[in-house]
Amino acid sequence: MLVVVGGHSRNIGKTSAVCALIRKMRDRKWAAVKITQYGHGICSSKGEACGCEGEGGAEHPFALTEEYEPGETDSGRFLKAGAERSFWLRAPSGELARAAGTIRKLLAQNEDVIAESNSVVDLVDPDVFLMLLDFSCADFKPSSLRLMDRADAFLVVDRGLNSPLWEDVSRDLWDHKPRFLVKPPAYVTPAVAAFVREKLSRVPQRG
Repeated sequence: MLVVVGGHSRNIGKTSAVCALIRKMRDRKWAAVKITQYGHGICSSKGEACGCEGEGGAEHPFALTEEYEPGETDSGRFLKAGAERSFWLRAPSGELARAAGTIRKLLAQNEDVIAESNSVVDLVDPDVFLMLLDFSCADFKPSSLRLMDRADAFLVVDRGLNSPLWEDVSRDLWDHKPRFLVKPPAYVTPAVAAFVREKLSRVPQRG
């Protein structure tokens, strides 16, 4: 089973939401995956250089590493939250498709996978796709806008705002789908966890 957590911009709590969902659903044997796309030496998930680039070239179009120790890195936080395995996949911006085979292999080898990403839904169909919306953040990535109709539900970060700061984003893209108001640091409420459980209960078991 695959759960994907995305968001309309960077640094709005996607990693915290993944960790919270892992903690709320510890009965699942989660393999967590952080997917980072980078370009021009700037990490697209952090907005600054972080050394996430792989070796590059045709023989190394992406990099995948497994984290083994709980810690303060994003993949280490997944383990601290209760994930059984944790991975970090890095690929150049716009080149994630070259890692499609590896992503599908991870899904085949692990019963329950949770991924922090938007663009992965271009390659595989998640069983649940949650997208974070932060009305106080004016930035809205074009890739996120394109995928809004794929989301099963939205986690709206409670900043005390009733209207978003976004320009040229139609409310119809998100207003007709399930929405859950979440207040940091509680990015996953019991209602969110119940929604995910109900969605997963409808997924046919493999094997």
